[in-house]
Amino acid sequence: MSDSGSYGRRMGSALILLILLVGAVFTLFPVYMGVLNSFKTQGAMMNDMMAFPSQLEFKNYADAIHKTSFSRSLWNTVVVTAVGLFGIILFAAMAGYKLSRTPGKLSGFLFGLFVMSMLIPFHSIMITLTRIAKELAVQGSRVGLGMIYIGIGVSMAIFLYHGFVKSVPRELDEAAVIDGCGEFRLFAVVIFPLLLPITATIAILNTLWMWNDFLLPLLMLTDFKTYTLLLSTNMLFGEYGNNDWSAILSSLILAMLPMIVLYLILQKYILNGIAEGAIKG
Repeated sequence: MSDSGSYGRRMGSALILLILLVGAVFTLFPVYMGVLNSFKTQGAMMNDMMAFPSQLEFKNYADAIHKTSFSRSLWNTVVVTAVGLFGIILFAAMAGYKLSRTPGKLSGFLFGLFVMSMLIPFHSIMITLTRIAKELAVQGSRVGLGMIYIGIGVSMAIFLYHGFVKSVPRELDEAAVIDGCGEFRLFAVVIFPLLLPITATIAILNTLWMWNDFLLPLLMLTDFKTYTLLLSTNMLFGEYGNNDWSAILSSLILAMLPMIVLYLILQKYILNGIAEGAIKG
């Protein structure tokens, strides 16, 4: 029985590994094709997309940097992402902690509202959101776009913080209060440093979302001088299919690189933070 059970576990592990490998191939193949063809001329790309380039065309990346005003677009993207991320972490951490530490019907009701708001599709509110942004004079502003990201992204972050805070012993709160800590100092000095794993997870997930988002910046940014990387890349698409694919692919690869580096550095926090936050929630 033990040999049969061990064989079954090995076969199950092999099947799971095979499924993951197939999924990885399907996921990474478009990236591989993008990198491969970003080093080709337009003619070589159209002649055979699968072939390796006979000569590496680094000029494609220079053209992409020039045509998309890469440094300006990169700065715009960084500003939008930084504003959104700072607000999401600040407000969600405090709200998640307070809701988790305050039992009662009101606390449960408010937490339920945040969770339910995660179920609302963005497409159902985008027209109303655009009109509100225009009325509040934040449409066309990078900081205004970051503030909108805060409103949209804070619900999921509260959900994750709420669950993770339950793993922090209440005795720490009581000891800090006895030592004379006020509520804000208690949170900032004692609690928030212990939330580092889930904070890193929230930071990575929201950075990936805001960095790679296209629709919301398209709706909110009206001046090409404030365009993010993806909006600037979108300007490379010409009318009637007259597209400079060499520059487009090179621009997309350049836009991906910062997020790939960030993910590789902090990937260990993602699954752990999500699992702990969701299970304890």
